[in-house]
Amino acid sequence: MSKKLGFIGCGNMGKAMIHGVMASGEAQASDILASAKTESSREKNAAELGIRLTADNKSVAEFADILFLAVKPQYYEEVIAEIKDAVSDDEIIVSIAPGKSLSWFDEMFGKSLKVIRTMPNTPAMVGEGMMGVCANERVSQAELDTVLDLCSGFSKAEMIDEKLMDVVTAVSGSSPAYVFMFIEAMADAAVAGGMPRSQAYTFAAQAVLGSAKMVLETGKHPGELKDMVCSPAGTTIQAVRVLEEKGMRSSVFEAMMKCLDISRKM
Repeated sequence: MSKKLGFIGCGNMGKAMIHGVMASGEAQASDILASAKTESSREKNAAELGIRLTADNKSVAEFADILFLAVKPQYYEEVIAEIKDAVSDDEIIVSIAPGKSLSWFDEMFGKSLKVIRTMPNTPAMVGEGMMGVCANERVSQAELDTVLDLCSGFSKAEMIDEKLMDVVTAVSGSSPAYVFMFIEAMADAAVAGGMPRSQAYTFAAQAVLGSAKMVLETGKHPGELKDMVCSPAGTTIQAVRVLEEKGMRSSVFEAMMKCLDISRKM
């Protein structure tokens, strides 16, 4: 018997997750009930996803075997207050919020539940997400494996210690923003050199995609891969010199440390 999946929230991340679990065959539209605040959002998502939608978060909680809290972190307390009496002891709660610890959920729900913390990122929207995962002791290995299988439709997922979840926020949760800025800057420079804007984005984005794939598939250290591009007295080493002079490494490092600090205070 398939699990019934509930999604409280059907924004970009919730929609990406639903797309992923259905595309992978891990769930059918009939297995899913999601909530969205506005009627226009419910109509749009029902047409796009083929699932049932409601304005009632409590009914989603009552329906689900696995309940994904796919709203922004600032709405978690409000949503939990609304649904806590509708959540059963056997239900699995899956959080996507930064800064909300496993013990925090026990406190907010006022009872001991099965909770899995995740930190996905927006590339889940194209099936290339990266997600850190941890769970409390009440979640069995079989239940954890079920959720990991569901998430595999839109993300790679790795189990980590809870103490590292804030690091995941900095290194993969927020980092797509840094990468998009890098792509935009490269494209701007290409346009300054005479390349049409649309073509510049394609060249810059594909270079980033291919470079990331080389790191993952070759297993080589990023520094070694960088050295492979830097011919003696060539163009690339001069570009690397300027990036070092302008503090690229330090800027990325400090940006991530600031992200980590904010996440720990949430």
